[in-house]
Amino acid sequence: MGGDSDLTRGREAARRLAWADAYTALSLADRSSSLAGENLELLATAAYLLGRVEDCMRALQRAQQAHAERGDLRRAARCAFWLGFHLINQRELAQASGWLARANRLLEHEQECAERGYLLIPVALQHLIAGDDVGARRTAARAAVIGRQFAEADLVTLALSVQGRAMVRAGRVGEGLGLLDEAMVAVVAGELSPPVAGTVYCSVIDACQEVLEWRRAHEWTTALATWCGTQPDMVTFTGQCLVHRAEILQLHGAWPEAVEEARRAGERLLQGADRHATGASLYRQAELCRVLGDFTTAEDAYQQASRWGLEPQPGLALLRLAQGRTDAAEAAIRRVLAETVEPLPRARLLPAHVEIMLTTGNLQAAREAADELTGITGRYDTPALRAVAGQALGAVLLAEGDARDAVVVLRGAWQTWRELEAPYDAARVRVLVGLGCRALGDEEAAAMELDAARGVFAQLGARPDLARLERVASRGGTSTGHGLTARELQVLRLLAAGKTNHAIATELVLAEKTVERHVGNIYTKLGVSSRAAATAYAYQHRLL
Repeated sequence: MGGDSDLTRGREAARRLAWADAYTALSLADRSSSLAGENLELLATAAYLLGRVEDCMRALQRAQQAHAERGDLRRAARCAFWLGFHLINQRELAQASGWLARANRLLEHEQECAERGYLLIPVALQHLIAGDDVGARRTAARAAVIGRQFAEADLVTLALSVQGRAMVRAGRVGEGLGLLDEAMVAVVAGELSPPVAGTVYCSVIDACQEVLEWRRAHEWTTALATWCGTQPDMVTFTGQCLVHRAEILQLHGAWPEAVEEARRAGERLLQGADRHATGASLYRQAELCRVLGDFTTAEDAYQQASRWGLEPQPGLALLRLAQGRTDAAEAAIRRVLAETVEPLPRARLLPAHVEIMLTTGNLQAAREAADELTGITGRYDTPALRAVAGQALGAVLLAEGDARDAVVVLRGAWQTWRELEAPYDAARVRVLVGLGCRALGDEEAAAMELDAARGVFAQLGARPDLARLERVASRGGTSTGHGLTARELQVLRLLAAGKTNHAIATELVLAEKTVERHVGNIYTKLGVSSRAAATAYAYQHRLL
């Protein structure tokens, strides 16, 4: 009687989405008498949502065997598919391949069925990982057709999410986001099983963040939080939800709340086995500590994120830059960019590359990175990507001495950040606008821009940015320790090498009068009156 009672309680708890109660009751029922295949599947679901991945895998293996022994090969194949799917998410690709091969073998003599559609999903994901967007889209489309044929909402929605991501990555952003929105309709309507609903939620939000589509990411993150709130025992997707929320809160300037959400995400994820999400929570904590000026805690969190398998760049490189370790910053950002091929991941790294190259005086590298970022933005056109690209280009134009064009570009970036309600990013752009106004001789406008940025940094608690702004404002120069722009530093190095103004103009493809102006600015900022004195200063301060 106890086993039947526990089974009834377990099934009822699962219907109420009370996963801890369901897991406990079903486990007790299983000890009394081995559960049938369908009840083992339910036990596996409860274990998975509680973050008990190994228990989930054991229950699924037993369910697969039970179905096979009973002759229900389709159900056995479905269990084998889920084993493979979970193993793919854990990056256990060899084991995943084995289970998927078994699922295909179980269906060798079966008629067309929904399970064949499910087995197309890992194939589509493999195409996506390999950068074959067309193959991913076509394979997922076939899976969707099968899903509709057999009225399998889980399968149709998984297929739509893969199709959408493939289109986004191929640069068909509007169409791709439309498919992702369609997938979310089934999620929000409660038409899906909890594991599939959570998987699609996180996949869609990740896709939005890839192209910096912050409005959609915010909307779906809010929906995910509501969904997670109906299942308080759940661990697997709750931690990921908190990571997404922390990033959105940071964007919108709610930094204390973002710090708390990132901390809670880390605690929640440690109960499960999602290494990538755990690393993401630590990276988010590190990013918040970096902009708040807590460099020691930030460094520790970046290191922990790396130990969990997450690349800690570009954040760690920007931390090294803030610490004055420019060589380490440059080496790190160059290394990770060299390893990164796909355009969207490169877009995440290029703004930091521009900032670091400008600080080290490598104007050519900064210009190349800004141009590449502009090109990526032209392909994946979203507001935030345009703002990021505009900010990078404006900083480069400013360093090149083209303040007029820089201010025009930067004001566009500032307007977009303001519309996206991103105060920190908007304030960083206003600092650049202020420097542009100063270079154009409009000191009053420069003071207003810098003062507005100062107020935002102070309100947010962005101590490093506030300190950098005060250095800039106090000397009427730029954010480098010597007060020279990147272009002026480039001219100084050529000057120190003994080159004439004419030779410098030829090498940098500038008008000779422009070089003369740069040389005059260098003399003024360094407090010298000759080429020899400027050269000596450059050697003494290791600017060469």
